[in-house]
Amino acid sequence: MSFDPASLTYDANGLIPVIAQDVGSDEVLMLAWMNAEAVARTLATRRVTYWSRSRQAFWVKGETSGHIQHLVELRIDCDRDCLLARVRQQGPACHTNRRSCFYTAIQNGDEVEILHPLA
Repeated sequence: MSFDPASLTYDANGLIPVIAQDVGSDEVLMLAWMNAEAVARTLATRRVTYWSRSRQAFWVKGETSGHIQHLVELRIDCDRDCLLARVRQQGPACHTNRRSCFYTAIQNGDEVEILHPLA
């Protein structure tokens, strides 16, 4: 069966959340957004392309930083309203220069930094 990005369930702004996960370690790297065109571009190029809500523009991960996400597999959740991008991450995924955007944990009621910026 052929895939059509329009078959996904997008929010009122035409966006769908995408979780990026490292294919080697299964580590969750980040969460971002795509519209139907970003989904199509990602599948065509195998370079993960998001929609930047703040800039209102396409954002090819790593285009300026060199921290590229190479798409290995794109998965659709059961409700078709969230995507999982299994990627090969080159360099840090987070703009703070950390491997993952999820670098703060709540432990015993306190926020604790669990990942430090890469050197």
